[in-house]
Amino acid sequence: MIVWINGAFSAGKTSAARELIDLIPHSTLYDPELTGTAVRSLLPHKRLAEVNDVQELPIWRRMVVDTAAALLAEVAGVLVVPMTLLRQEYRDEIFGGLAARRIEVCHVALTPDETILRGRIAGREEYADDPEANERVRQWSYDHLEPYRAALGWITTDAHLVDNSALTPAGTAEAIARAVHTGEAGACAIVQTPEPTGETLAAGVLLFDEEDRVLLVDPTYKPGWEFPGGVVERGEPPARAGMREVAEEIGLELDTVPRLLVVDWERPTPPGYGGLRLLFDGGRLTGGEARRLLLPGAELRGWRFVTEEEAAELLPPVRYQRLRWALRARERATVLNLEGGVPV
Repeated sequence: MIVWINGAFSAGKTSAARELIDLIPHSTLYDPELTGTAVRSLLPHKRLAEVNDVQELPIWRRMVVDTAAALLAEVAGVLVVPMTLLRQEYRDEIFGGLAARRIEVCHVALTPDETILRGRIAGREEYADDPEANERVRQWSYDHLEPYRAALGWITTDAHLVDNSALTPAGTAEAIARAVHTGEAGACAIVQTPEPTGETLAAGVLLFDEEDRVLLVDPTYKPGWEFPGGVVERGEPPARAGMREVAEEIGLELDTVPRLLVVDWERPTPPGYGGLRLLFDGGRLTGGEARRLLLPGAELRGWRFVTEEEAAELLPPVRYQRLRWALRARERATVLNLEGGVPV
């Protein structure tokens, strides 16, 4: 399990985390700032210059997940992670990646009063002999107060909140430990199928609106848009798997078994295993049916109907090619056999 301590810069996350590992048995501190330092050392300066924050780099988000999983495999127990996450899509990607490894995350956010927070920022002294460096750190924290306020909308509905305005680091740690022990700080609701250990069979379903636009969904656990669908379970007919996933993801029960459009073999590209990807035609939805679409689970952030041209901007290239040929197969009332998105 992971106890992720979120909050504004200077909210007291790291100080509380250091105290917390003494209160939770078999716990280990992991600070993703160390991963950020590694990323800065690994990437060319040109790539680093393209972003304002290391969190914007996909490699950082992947490495945070991989490092946390590797640490838990090595030491077991509980991992305490003090790290500010202000962008919901990054939270979704990281927590979803951890969920894919069957690692639960208790999300806690420290919410001191802003007056207290500003006072703590003003008093930050991280470099004993470098006043300019200290000023840069303080200014960085001040600059992120507005993004923090904007993020409170989703943070307050997702995390267990601890107002540490009047608490010492030890008192803050005690409040977090108590919330974890009692279950007040429950596991994050983001779920995801465990990562594959071999080639997989996956079924997606294309659904269309009255303007013949195709439905795409936005998963919480990975970047990029996708079709409704998922991995076919052992012993499950692929078309029925697609129907099940549609019902689970968007709350729509299909009346008829969808028709196969494409079979696409996805080449294994380490660390991925590849496998067969099937796309089915789930038919056209009426305006009333489209308005009743739901997001009943925690796997999806949103959905939208798009044209083929709009899909090219949202889907990863291989997925877009799969969609492109599926639409041609639908027009011709045929089935196409693809390898890596290319007909054979």
